[in-house]
Amino acid sequence: MRPSVLDKLFAPITTLPGIGPRMAPLYAKLAGERVVDLLWHFPSGLIDRRHSPRTTDAQTGQVVTLTLTVLYHDKPSSSRRPYRIHCLDGDTPVTLVYFHAKEDWLLRLLPPGEQRVVSGTIDRFQDEFQITHPDHVVPLAERDQIMTIEPVHPLTGGLTERPLSRAIEAALERCPDLPEWQNPAWLAKNHWKPWLDSLKIAHHPQTVEAVEDSPERRRLAYDELLANQLALMLVRNQMRTSKGRPLAASGELRQRVMESLPFTLTKAQQRVLTEIDADMSQPIRMLRLLQGDVGSGKTVVALLSMCSAIEAGAQAALMAPTEILARQHYATIKPLAEAVGLQVRLLTGRDKGKARDSILADLADGTAHFALGTHALFQKDVQFKDLALAVIDEQHRFGVQQRLDLTAKGRAVDVLAMTATPIPRTLMLTAYGDMDASRLDERPPGRKPVDTRILPLERFDEIVTGLHRPLAAQARVYWICPLVEENEDLDLAAAVERARVLEQFFPAKVGLVHGKLKSAEKDRVMAAFQAGNLDILVATTVVEVGVDVPEATIMIIEHAERFGLSQLHQLRGRVGRGDRASSCLLLYGHPLSDAAKKRLEVMRATDDGFVIAEEDLLLRGGGEVLGTKQSGLPEFKIADLTKDGDLLNAARDDSKLIVNADPDLTTPRGQTLRTLLYLFDRDAAVKTLRSG
Repeated sequence: MRPSVLDKLFAPITTLPGIGPRMAPLYAKLAGERVVDLLWHFPSGLIDRRHSPRTTDAQTGQVVTLTLTVLYHDKPSSSRRPYRIHCLDGDTPVTLVYFHAKEDWLLRLLPPGEQRVVSGTIDRFQDEFQITHPDHVVPLAERDQIMTIEPVHPLTGGLTERPLSRAIEAALERCPDLPEWQNPAWLAKNHWKPWLDSLKIAHHPQTVEAVEDSPERRRLAYDELLANQLALMLVRNQMRTSKGRPLAASGELRQRVMESLPFTLTKAQQRVLTEIDADMSQPIRMLRLLQGDVGSGKTVVALLSMCSAIEAGAQAALMAPTEILARQHYATIKPLAEAVGLQVRLLTGRDKGKARDSILADLADGTAHFALGTHALFQKDVQFKDLALAVIDEQHRFGVQQRLDLTAKGRAVDVLAMTATPIPRTLMLTAYGDMDASRLDERPPGRKPVDTRILPLERFDEIVTGLHRPLAAQARVYWICPLVEENEDLDLAAAVERARVLEQFFPAKVGLVHGKLKSAEKDRVMAAFQAGNLDILVATTVVEVGVDVPEATIMIIEHAERFGLSQLHQLRGRVGRGDRASSCLLLYGHPLSDAAKKRLEVMRATDDGFVIAEEDLLLRGGGEVLGTKQSGLPEFKIADLTKDGDLLNAARDDSKLIVNADPDLTTPRGQTLRTLLYLFDRDAAVKTLRSG
């Protein structure tokens, strides 16, 4: 149960004054639906209203605060013309300009003959000073209240600064003075103030530097990182203390599979298998993340690991995020497994009726040694005779709950999670801190680097003409169309149009795959492309183009400037899988931003996915590198992984000490740390506590 002291913060945002049903969606879009979400919406800039020069000394475009005497109102003859209020600063004329304003309201705000303090941006129009729509107009008695440094926040359409600031102030007033959860010595070392003081100061920075970096912001960032790391440590500790089972295998089955492979394992694959074997032989459950760049041989490592579980008398399952990827694994693994007498079953959402019943029966009675499939594997009616190892491909596409659902199908199931998206170390710690990590940092011999070139879209005709020669030599081409403003309909239209145009140049040789095609049609087009009946596959990014086609040697990505680095790297990895030279053309449109230009240059300079991932983190920030909203990765409201790496390491060390000394968080500090976990929405970790 969440501590009652937090109830006011977790109340709906509509409980704050001035936020009714009409405005609530705007606040929800900007920050969130609860009062607590406004606490993490910090200023992005400052306006200094303390500057009060004589009008004649003011610089155009500057924010000034003036004491004006109101002379008279000049009401326009048409509502389309501005309403002007003529004033004096000493003997210098200043005009206040309003558009679409109501006369009675302006007469009350600025009565003729009286003085008012006015703050806004000063400009000159036809040699006269004017302020258009002043930010503040107050009586003389309230002058000190507006002559301050005023924070400015990120906004959304329909929501302005003043009501947002009032809402944030109201949220701050509701904040309780929570008991301190940080170690006193750590606070003293960093000269950090208590949580509530830090929060209030962070919302009212007094310098431009303090907007981005201050002791108060650092303290709050550390609170968030500590909540993240502690949550991961608690989950990890539960895994470590829940009993596992050692899987003893002689390695004979693995050796027989390896003898049937048309290649030898890389040193990196051998090293990773040793790490996995050590885990599986222990009486505690394995929870290991296998990172491997595109084409580094993760599937073979998964197969050989599953052989160990099967040789120990149990079953293994591999879960992939899409049907296309699951079928690719099936095509790779089935012949290798059957060569040594092992039975493999594929289960996807497409399997129905008697065919599905037969697969389920084979899993339940142990006839099937391997299960490969999609989300369908963890549906309620799927039962295994003895599942001991679950391999989860493209781990970042699944949530923790889905991982738990699959492991619940067996007894003390070991988990090997795999990702082909190289992950920067800081993201590794924040997203997968509950896992041990292995890295495949070596590629199979014979793989040639992909020649990457950057070209403007205006050279389209030249590019199409240039395709005739490689296509005549049996090459195949991926042509990727971008996601346009996250609108699937526009995305689809762009891909359909591109396929139509290419069809005119290459009749009957162009296939189209997109998110709205039925699975059977997708598979039909993919199979035709694999078989060589189609030369060019036009695809949208909403589709997983993860099918292994060694003959595909050309990757063309339209509007490459709209893609993230990791996504470009993944797409490029679809070519260069055979022994033929491959190329990748990154086509860009104008205008090209500096960040987009840097991304494309990084792609041209390196094909090392780990280098690319680190660059992606620096260019885009931690929130976007792997697409946190789609992937279940943590979204940080305060911490910035590009500059808070030292805090992350400290939070990790602190979390280890906490969990080792107080695994159930029952001590006085442990109780305050429970509050911290709830404050940052890490409730799931609290629920893992035996006493929670």
